[in-house]
Parts: sequence; structure tokens; C-alpha cells
Amino acid sequence: MAKHKIAVIGIGKIAQDQHLPVIDKSPDFELAACVSTRGLGHGGVPVFKTPAELYKAMPDVQLVAMCTPPNVRHAMVREAIDAGKDVLLEKPPTTTITEFEDLVSYGEKKGALLFQTWHSRYNAAVEAARLILKDEGVAELRIDWRESVRKWHPNQDWVWEPGGYGVCDPGINAMSIFTEIMPYPVFVEKAVLRVPANRQTPVDVDIVFKSTAKHKPRLTAGFNWLEETGEIWTIAVETRKGTKLKLEKGGTVLKVDGQTTVANPSEEYEAIYERFAKLLKKRKSEMDGTPLRLMGDVFFLGARETVEPFTW
Repeated sequence: MAKHKIAVIGIGKIAQDQHLPVIDKSPDFELAACVSTRGLGHGGVPVFKTPAELYKAMPDVQLVAMCTPPNVRHAMVREAIDAGKDVLLEKPPTTTITEFEDLVSYGEKKGALLFQTWHSRYNAAVEAARLILKDEGVAELRIDWRESVRKWHPNQDWVWEPGGYGVCDPGINAMSIFTEIMPYPVFVEKAVLRVPANRQTPVDVDIVFKSTAKHKPRLTAGFNWLEETGEIWTIAVETRKGTKLKLEKGGTVLKVDGQTTVANPSEEYEAIYERFAKLLKKRKSEMDGTPLRLMGDVFFLGARETVEPFTW
């Protein structure tokens, strides 16, 4: 069976680190072209400055992976839909919930297949945790998501501009796991967003959640973008039966009562492309906006505090 030809739009760090090497080794996909305003390419395939140039020159390429910053994604996905393409979207999907919902409805109207990827969900440890919490419930949950913006977004000023999310850009990965493993709906009760005096998006966030559960579990989160000792991507849970779970390393490791029960290498992007291939076979879109809506509520309800300026 011939591989699906796919073009990658936006050749930044995430495309270079994940999408391009995963496509290179995929049994289902073949890189056909790159779109980069900086003229960056990969593997000798054609490079275009704009999606319109790609669509005109290579109309046979039916799939695109949208890896641009979120502030331009809405217009570019609509453009791809109008060109008759099916689209895989990086996270976070768009800058606003309204834009996301428009893409869902526009894709349905035009018959396009859209796949919103939440890569951190694609780990065996996440699914194992979900099943335990479904059985035992949740008494308390704490998210700690700390990393270095200088390492993961070096000199990328767009993350500090309106619509750039700030520390909530990596934090939405935690939200995607959180909303996947919780056995009932969760909501933001209150939040604090600490914003550098010379920037527009937060460098540090604290969140308190609430839920529909009558026993009112304690649910909290903390995101920070100035962690220089290494990544801290953990979700710690105590179930109603007293079992203590800890998802570590971004959801790739699960410990139950201190014992490691799942510890797989991170193959999140391999898994999302496998999922994309299955969706294409079924001609079925998958556009879950729950993590985006929850993060939108953080910004909507969050008290803003000004902290010291940030410099690279």
C-alpha cells in the first residue's frame, strides 16, 4: 500500500524535533514538501514560502501537518480546508475557543478530516492511570509542570505576545492528560497568572479546580517556565481508596504506591501519526477541544500579578 504524502507547514523546533523524523520512519506517511517563511527544508523535498504556493505547485498532496504558532493557525487551517486538504494540527490548536469551534464546524461543512493532536495523551502510562481512577475515584490531585522556556522556546518572542500562551503552552499538555484521566468533568475555580513586566503572557501560573464530584476532591496545578534544574512534568494523585499514583516525565512513567508499573520510552508522535492513519482510513475527524476550553477559563478567571521582567 502506498504511503500518504504529507506536507509540513511551519518548520520550527517541534517540527524539526518530532514531526519530520517521525514521518521519515513512518510506515504510513511520506514527506512531500515543507512550507517555511525562513526557507527551511528537510530531506531534499520542495520548500515553499507559503501554503498557497504549495497548493498550487503540488495539488496531489492531500495532507498537511500544521506546525505553525497558534496565532496564525486558524486562517491557515481554513485555507487548507478550502484547498481540499485534510489537516493534522499541533497543539495548542488556536488562540481562541471561537476559532477552534469554527474550524470544527467549517471542516464538517467542507468534508475535511481534521485531527487535533494532544500528544501527551498517547502514552501507555496515561491510559493505565485513567483506568485506575475510573475504578477508584480521586481524593486529591496535584499537577506540577515546570521547565525552562530558554531550552524549549529559545528566543521565540511569539510565546510572550498576546495569543502566545506563555507557560500555558507547555501547561496545556498537562491539561490534556488531566482531562483524559479524570473520571468526571473538571472546571477552573480560580487561578493566578504571574506576568513579567515586559511581557504579555504568564511565566508562572497557579490553578485551583473544582468538579462535579459530590465529595469535592482537592485539585490543583502549578506551571512555571523558569525551571533550570531539569523538566518536572508530574501529576500526583491519591485515589479515594488510598492508592497513590504518580505520572512522571510528561506521562511516560506511572508509579503506583511508589512502584513503577509503566515506564515506556516516549513515542507520542509516532502514536499520533499512527492514529492519523487510522482516522484517514475511517474518514473520521477527531477534534477534542476540552484542554483548550479549560485553559481558556484559566485566562478568563485568573488574577493577574506583575513580576520581574524576563530577558533571554
